[in-house]
Amino acid sequence: MTPLTVPVPPGARPVAGIDFGSTNVDVVMRTAGEDGPAVRHWTLPQDGDPDEARVREVLAAGDVAIDTLAWVAVTGGNRTRLPAAIGACTMHQVHEVQAIGRGGLALAGVDAALVTSAGSGTAVVAATRAGSRHVTGTGVGGGTLVGLSRLLAGTADAPTIDALAQAGRDAAVNLTLEEVLGGAIGPLPPDTTAVNFGRVARRPVEATPADMAAALVNMVGQVIAVIAINAARAERLETIVVVGHLTDLVSVRRTLQRVGEFYGAPITTPGDGGAATALGALLLVEEAKVNR
Repeated sequence: MTPLTVPVPPGARPVAGIDFGSTNVDVVMRTAGEDGPAVRHWTLPQDGDPDEARVREVLAAGDVAIDTLAWVAVTGGNRTRLPAAIGACTMHQVHEVQAIGRGGLALAGVDAALVTSAGSGTAVVAATRAGSRHVTGTGVGGGTLVGLSRLLAGTADAPTIDALAQAGRDAAVNLTLEEVLGGAIGPLPPDTTAVNFGRVARRPVEATPADMAAALVNMVGQVIAVIAINAARAERLETIVVVGHLTDLVSVRRTLQRVGEFYGAPITTPGDGGAATALGALLLVEEAKVNR
């Protein structure tokens, strides 16, 4: 992760941001070192609602004791169940929309963008350094990809789905513009998907698990990309940033970028996108303290 720009006084105690997502818990911890701030990020599977024991557990996964931290910024599901402090460590609650926006801007290195968080579902946020606002979203996301893959490709393991998708052919089950309309339409080339799973709707087909995975990634990625592009245009934001753990998958990133190229709306998928919301929570608390 790129070092962040908010100054940390020499010798300052470490701080952390925790995002309790639907599928994963992400932790971003920041310390002040002699060579500048150092940032670490780690991820655990989600396992129950957040409480004091769970906070201690997710920090311990990174070999961090909560008593060593000055404060923790918490965001995500059911964060309001956490106490105001755990021991001497203050717990700052941050609204998830604000955290998504701020984290996406930080990872992309921009001051304004349409930030789309592609996690289990997908949230779309108009973000500036002055604040963020939820504009739309969809239930189609990583949970959709994994759930349908379990049914159609025989696996719910994200890295396996990614590898299969890169090896498969989505056209084995999808219909293209060439087949439906006889050619390209606008900026979309003839091999663009016209009907997801349309070939299967017409007749039984022989498709491998890899073909199914490719078709699923294609469908999920296209839905997210088109929603993000339309929202960015509606909000008059030139930069589109997609973060969240779905962007861990190479096949998904390629689909997002390809759709963005078709529509003349480049989509940025910064590295370590799964850290965005936890990072945004941490930054918002830091900046509030610096500007106090």
